[in-house]
Amino acid sequence: MSKLKKAITKREQKKRKKKKKSPAWTRKEGKSPTGGLNAKGRASYKGGTLKAPQPEGGARKKSFCARMKGMRKRQKPSNNTGKDRLSLSLKKWKC
Repeated sequence: MSKLKKAITKREQKKRKKKKKSPAWTRKEGKSPTGGLNAKGRASYKGGTLKAPQPEGGARKKSFCARMKGMRKRQKPSNNTGKDRLSLSLKKWKC
């Protein structure tokens, strides 16, 4: 192997080592298959403390449902399949 190729491969290895993973809430492993974020996704969110869904009721549920139903009105009918993240989270919160 030539010196140039060795130098290039060493550079690539350094780049791979330095590359950080994105937070779990932006990746599949932080998202719940039934909608919303799982515990790992909520823990990785740096913008504040996220609480688990509150499907039983209360002020948080009313507020969440009011905001997300507004999002549903803006959603294109072709994107409203029932398997999208918005539909899953509304179902989980029992909106």
